[in-house]
Amino acid sequence: MEFSFLKTYNLFLLVVFFLVLVDTLALAKHEGITRHYKFNIQMQNVTRLCQTKNIVTVNGKFPGPRIIAREGDRLVIKVVNNVQYNVTIHWHGVRQLRSGWADGPAYITQCPIQRGQSYVYNFTITGQRGTLFWHAHISWLRVTLYGPIVILPKKGVAYPFPQPFKEVPILFGEWWKEDTEKIINQALQTGGAPNISDAYTINGLPGLLYNCSAKDTFKLKVKPGKTYLLRVVNAALNDELFFSIANHNLTVVEVDAIYVKPFNTKIILITPGQTTNILLKTKHFHPNATFLMSARPYATGTASFDNSTTTGILEYHQHSNNTKKSNKFPLLKPKLPIFNDTTFATSFVKKIRSLANVKYPANVPKKVDKQFFFTVGLGLNPCPKNQTCQGPNNTKLAASVNNVSFVQPNVALLQSHYFNQSKGVYTTDFPVNPPFKFNYTGNPPNNSFVISGTKVVMLPFNTSVELVMQDTSIISAESHPLHLHGFNFFVVGQGFGNYNSSKDPANFNLVDPAERNTVGVPSGGWVAIRFLADNPGVWFMHCHLEVHTSWGLKMVWMVNDGKGPKQKLPPPPADLPKC
Repeated sequence: MEFSFLKTYNLFLLVVFFLVLVDTLALAKHEGITRHYKFNIQMQNVTRLCQTKNIVTVNGKFPGPRIIAREGDRLVIKVVNNVQYNVTIHWHGVRQLRSGWADGPAYITQCPIQRGQSYVYNFTITGQRGTLFWHAHISWLRVTLYGPIVILPKKGVAYPFPQPFKEVPILFGEWWKEDTEKIINQALQTGGAPNISDAYTINGLPGLLYNCSAKDTFKLKVKPGKTYLLRVVNAALNDELFFSIANHNLTVVEVDAIYVKPFNTKIILITPGQTTNILLKTKHFHPNATFLMSARPYATGTASFDNSTTTGILEYHQHSNNTKKSNKFPLLKPKLPIFNDTTFATSFVKKIRSLANVKYPANVPKKVDKQFFFTVGLGLNPCPKNQTCQGPNNTKLAASVNNVSFVQPNVALLQSHYFNQSKGVYTTDFPVNPPFKFNYTGNPPNNSFVISGTKVVMLPFNTSVELVMQDTSIISAESHPLHLHGFNFFVVGQGFGNYNSSKDPANFNLVDPAERNTVGVPSGGWVAIRFLADNPGVWFMHCHLEVHTSWGLKMVWMVNDGKGPKQKLPPPPADLPKC
């Protein structure tokens, strides 16, 4: 009797143990795993356009390695610096919830990693899935230091669009024959505009329209009747790009790692810092043709720009019994808009809407705690004594937000903020509105000089923010892709001319606006965004045209800790680099 009871009891324990184990494994499946990567920053000889150049790379690869994770996974990435330059890496678009120490912008959240030193970036992907990318975030090193971040949905969770046959990263970049560090340093010294690039690239390759580049052309081989997911990233330094594939329709399904209402288009527009996932449905038959995929700039300012076109080739797998070689087929080219086609740019951007359904809601802040109005644009600095400068009328070109040209500190702001050591590092008097009003998109004021300083905006935890960013015509009206670290925001409105605070809010979209981390402020216009400051830390906001960032078109939001334990920034990691 006793033996029988023990046997039953042991069986019961075994069943309970088994059920707990199954439950734990199911939980683990959804909670994510830890994935380790090692990034060795090293120099590498690379030949493009018949010229060999020593460039900065990760693990000798250009573009750099792909990072793959699932929503909920933790990433532990050890970066070892073996080059003469100071380096940091930014995980562009990752929310970094309570992990601001891993965000990466130099002198904002960390001191750079010096030669011979290393730093471990440790963060969790929370509530995000889609395409993002990583890049260097110091000087102009991101010109060759970049790669894709692919965040898959949690296991067992499907895409809200047809499952693709294959997924392909498409990374746009920019290539200079000369040393870009010398180019930007010289430009900042003289006050003039830096030299423009020599080529654009697709996955590091310029394509066959450039001299001495036919062999350096990206080829995408496809099968008929299949759906391909193209994970498109604009990692170019200074140029927004149009992209199209000859004779093929594209379906946009996601931007900046946020699903959108799918829409069909022949052409996409993508600014530096933005990502776009598109479905490409191949033809059901073997077409006796090959197809160019092309990208070329959308440029709205008066400055000179690289007006060239990068190309790749879309090629269909041929039946083995088809003896005709694909290089004998006609090469069909897509039709792209002219370089300043703002009409197309505007209509394309307006099509981007959040899914805004039960599974993927658009949590737009309906009430606003704080409103900000920022002018973004170019300006001037006076030429130092005993120097001749190459800006207009012997000045130096600059850029600003609310006429403040940001001065990079020589210690990291996040450490200063965390340890309450702001004195002599930054001030909290960043202007909420432009210091003086003028007709922002009309004739510019006589005085175009900026003021310089390391000024920040302080926000209490969980503040809901509405920010209107207004382009100005000082020097030149121009589209500015603004990127916000640490948050996604909702693009609730945009328009041309000067923002009208009494009329324009009536047309704001608070139902299904685009949710992004980078938005183009229209040339000669404005954009309104809303976000919830639910992430304690120090968060950079800047133009993603690198030349404008170098000139000072950047600022910082400081979000204070909340009251709860999960609303506070943890202490810095032990290996945080020192300045």
